[in-house]
Order: sequence, then structure tokens, then C-alpha cells
Amino acid sequence: MATMSRAKRMGETIARLGFRKDRDGEPVILELLVDTGSTYSWIDARVLKALGITRARKRRFETITGRRVTRDLGDAYVDYRGEYAPTAVVFATPRDGQVLGLHALESLGLAVDPASGRLRRSRYLLAM
Repeated sequence: MATMSRAKRMGETIARLGFRKDRDGEPVILELLVDTGSTYSWIDARVLKALGITRARKRRFETITGRRVTRDLGDAYVDYRGEYAPTAVVFATPRDGQVLGLHALESLGLAVDPASGRLRRSRYLLAM
């Protein structure tokens, strides 16, 4: 469902991915800034609600600007190039950024290529 990621500006990676409520749901395609410093993906709460994703729990966060906030989390599926995986998503407010976080990247076995700034499949996943 999703297309290739692309580099927007130096140091930024933008990716097009699908998000859906469950494995059989119709994904909504989003273009998000990839933020490997964010644990979870932050998606507009209105989009998540329209997808039927429910608020399952609350978490406290400290933003990059030092703001401390509490947000609801839900569970979704993320799609990239024909593969999908479960991931946690934050119900973001209009004031919050919209980003693809590390949990979704790792669930899909993806990493940001430092040379090109594009998403790529990890050759190997880390294991103990």
C-alpha cells in the first residue's frame, strides 16, 4: 500500500505508509516525518478515530522542547511496501507533531539509511 520514502530536506526523511485498525481494514495513507528519537508514531487523533482505533491506555511523554504531556495510545497496523505489522500509536493533538516513530520502524524491520536518508529493510534484526 505504501510507496517509497523520500528525503525532504537535509537530515529529514519523509515516508508514506498506511495505517489501519486491524489486518483486514482499509489503510489510510499518511506522509510522516520519520523520527527515530520518538518511541511511538504520533498521528492526528481525528485520523485514528476515523479509522476506528480505540484509546487503550495513557502514557506520559517529554517532548523535544521539554514539554511534559499525557496522551492516549492505541493499537494499529502499519503498512509499508506490502508488509504490515502491529504498532502502538499516540493520539496526537493539533499542537503535536505528526511523526513515524521507532516502534513502527522496528516492527516492520526498517531503518533509515544514513547515506540516502531513505527507509530501507534491515538486513538483520538485533537479537541477544
